[in-house]
This record gives sequence, structure tokens and C-alpha cells, in this order.
Amino acid sequence: MEQFIGTGVALITPFREDVSVDVEALESVVEHNIQGGVDYLVVLGTTAETATLSPSEKQLVVDVVVRTNAGRLPLVIGVGGNNTMAVVNELKTLDLSDFDAILSVSPYYNKPTQEGIYQHFKAISEASPIPIILYNVPSRTGSNMLPETTLRLAYDFPNIVGIKEACGNSVQIDKLIKNKPENFLVISGDDATALPTVLAGGGGVISVLGQGLPSLFSEMIKLGLEGNTREAYGIHHKLSDLMGLIFEEGNPAGIKSIFENKGICRASVRLPLVEATPVLKHKIEVSLKTLDKAHV
Repeated sequence: MEQFIGTGVALITPFREDVSVDVEALESVVEHNIQGGVDYLVVLGTTAETATLSPSEKQLVVDVVVRTNAGRLPLVIGVGGNNTMAVVNELKTLDLSDFDAILSVSPYYNKPTQEGIYQHFKAISEASPIPIILYNVPSRTGSNMLPETTLRLAYDFPNIVGIKEACGNSVQIDKLIKNKPENFLVISGDDATALPTVLAGGGGVISVLGQGLPSLFSEMIKLGLEGNTREAYGIHHKLSDLMGLIFEEGNPAGIKSIFENKGICRASVRLPLVEATPVLKHKIEVSLKTLDKAHV
């Protein structure tokens, strides 16, 4: 699964002022990332505000990204939920021919046991025609997929090829890296832990900030994968303020503020999320100017 080593980005869904999908801006976001040197694109993840998109809008987003990408980068699509049967049925009906893997989140809200999480992903594994990247994000799902469960899945199902790990716990991440199958990828799900995860032996990141600053973020991960710790951390420290700022009022309000600052799309989000406040936008603007002055 070498195509998922490095920097993946969880693409936003740009909206117009009336919060309809902004197709032209989405094309610009995709092109911005391809030209910026990211390694793969993730479509319809949480950052895309997928929970607020209608089925026809989801298809529109997929069509635009696939058309704009034009086969240049590997594509991953988010297919997950807390109704196992519904996810399995979706996998049986979706046209996944343009995608290299699915990203599937651990069931949220229901709070299943570890055995329940295992059985959920077993069913998904048996239904999916393409490789699967697990997604563990306890702060959003309400439950933590423990390393023992992840490793059990990794060893039992060859089409489960990696995990986007956003537990924020370095001990848990290290345990996964130490005990995983050789070709199983441990991918950081947090921008702040991306470089430490890579330096510990992880495969890279699925980033939020990276889509706004693709060249710089990709270079940091590349240096980390090469073991160039000093230079990689030099970039990490320059980006660290923005890593925090973009999540200060929730995701993707912060990253959309960066795109607005760059003139790529509006900062509009859909309820129940609200647009970044003027105070946060100002802090992001100042941080971006400081970054520009550093001549990285």
C-alpha cells in the first residue's frame, strides 16, 4: 500500500454564500493540493461536512474530485457509520472503480464493545471490493478502538491495510507501530502528531492543515520519512500555531478560513457548524503572514 505512504489530505467541501456546493472552488482546492505535492486525496471524510450533504451532493463532490484529479493521485473515499448493515449495503451499491481504498470510521454514538467494533469491521471487510483504512477518533466517536482490536483486524483481514489513528495517545500509537503486520500502515489522524508518528515508524498522515499548505506540510512529512529529524521539526515548529488555530472553533471552520485568506473559497460552513469568528480569522491571518515572512 505504498500509495498511502506520505501526506494524504481530508478535503473540505467548499460552499457558496447560500451554502450550496461550490464546484469551481472544489476544483481549485483539488488542483491546489495536486500542485502542492500531496500524495493522495481523501474524499467525503468528516472534514468534508459529509454528515450535512445530501446523497446527490455527495455524488457531485465525488464526480468533481474524480474529474479534476484525472487519475493523477490515488483517491480514498469515506464510507462509514454506526449502522453496520447500512454501511455494508452502501459498499455493495457504490461505484468504487475510481477509488484505491475506503476510509471507515469506528462506529460512533452507539459505544460498542471492542468485540462489537471488531465484528463491525469484519462485516465491512467481507463486503468491500477495495482496501480499507480504519479510522479511530475517540474524541468524536465516544469510544476508543484499542490497539488489540486494531491489530486483530490487521492480522485477520488482508484487505484492512492501515489505520488513521487520531487517539492522541503516543503510547497507543507506539504499541500499534511495534506490533503491526509489516505492510500495515499506521497513519496519523492529527496534524500535531503527524511528525512524531512518522518518526516512530508510522506511514504518514491524513491531514487537515496539509490541504491549505500542501507544499510545506508534504515536505515536513517527506523529511520525517527520510529520518531528517532536525529539518522536519523545523517545519513542524513553524506550523504548530496553525495546527492548533484551525481547530480552535471546530473543523472545518478553521481550515476554510485559511482557504478564504488564500482566495480559494469562502469560509462558509453548514449548520450546526458556524463560520470562524472574526477574532479567529485575524489570528489565522497573522499566523499565515508570520509563516510567509519566515521564507520557509
